[in-house]
Amino acid sequence: MRRINPKDFTLAKRGTSREINRQIVLTMIRAHQPVSRADLSRLMNTNRANITLLVKELLDEKLVREGSQGNQNIRGRKPTFLYINSHNGVVVAVDVRASRSFLMVTDSIGKQIGEIVSFPTKFDPDEFVSSLGWQARKALREIAGITSCDGIGIVIPGMVDRKSGIVINAPALGWKNVDLLNPLQKEFEGTEIHLENSGKACALSQVWSTQGEGTGQNDIVFVSVSDGLGVGIIINGELMRGKHNTAGEFGHVPLSIDGPPCSCGINGCWETYVSNIATLSRYFGRTTSLKQPQIMEVSQFTIEDLIARARGGDGKALAALNSTARYLGLGLASVINAIDPSDVYIGGEITEAWDLIEPEVRDAVKERTLTNELGATPIRIVPATEHPRLRGAVALVTAPAFAAPKVA
Repeated sequence: MRRINPKDFTLAKRGTSREINRQIVLTMIRAHQPVSRADLSRLMNTNRANITLLVKELLDEKLVREGSQGNQNIRGRKPTFLYINSHNGVVVAVDVRASRSFLMVTDSIGKQIGEIVSFPTKFDPDEFVSSLGWQARKALREIAGITSCDGIGIVIPGMVDRKSGIVINAPALGWKNVDLLNPLQKEFEGTEIHLENSGKACALSQVWSTQGEGTGQNDIVFVSVSDGLGVGIIINGELMRGKHNTAGEFGHVPLSIDGPPCSCGINGCWETYVSNIATLSRYFGRTTSLKQPQIMEVSQFTIEDLIARARGGDGKALAALNSTARYLGLGLASVINAIDPSDVYIGGEITEAWDLIEPEVRDAVKERTLTNELGATPIRIVPATEHPRLRGAVALVTAPAFAAPKVA
């Protein structure tokens, strides 16, 4: 059970229980839409009168809309279905990577509108903000026919102070103590801006998905493998942040102190063994270094190309993938030993080769976990086509409307 902090708490007011019930109704509609008032009453195990009052408030505030009618029920009235009023707002999600940045436009509940666009990442913070401003307005104009949005969620491959909007350290981008929030607020005047670490955003995307297996789970770990490696951890249903929002940086825990140099300045980080760049460098017989610009072969050859070669019978490509798989499993074992999650989710382009590498990953996990039960922790794949980083960026903007109010 959670202890009440005598130095940091909020008193429950007369309307607190009603506010909580209101949020529950909103969440139930989101999860089960289309849903009738009678369905909500059954799902929440409460009387119809309470539901009617709460739904009326949500309708008046235009957070919910009425849609089609269902089949006639026993009493002769056709139930009217309720939906979240997703047409009310537009959200921009941005996934920043060292290679390229990706941008997606969605409605207010995260349904994608149009195609995902990508553009080269500018490493100079001022140029990045300017470039993002131009790309976002262009996408909104061409995809949604508008020039502004209700909120922007941006995920960064590094540590972020969410309150101040300062990027504490994003080694792959060369950003250290960079104030990103204020320039973004000037660029997108009047628009809510949310910044988060990419690994944490992926964990949020799994929890806030209405259809994902992470829904309703209290203890999960999400490992995102891309240009780098990000880890997000959910404990007791809440994202683990730590005092400075830097918790979960397992990607920079060394597998070997004599390993290749990492962009963070330390040698042998887990990231240097399993990132896309590490896998490609291994294939080309080069020493991995996330601190240096990549050789031409690696920069023009993608992990998808490597997986295609492995499927085509290229033994060297398969060997490179299996080496990455072993290192991935060894690192996962440390995370599982430390966290003991109910499930581990893995996202990123390498998941396209999961059928090729799964045995190697699982063997390495079993080899290094401390008990048989830990070694049997379920490992689930989130395909790159589901864009967990972008979905997490959307959740930064949309989730607060459905989150339970904090009362103590």
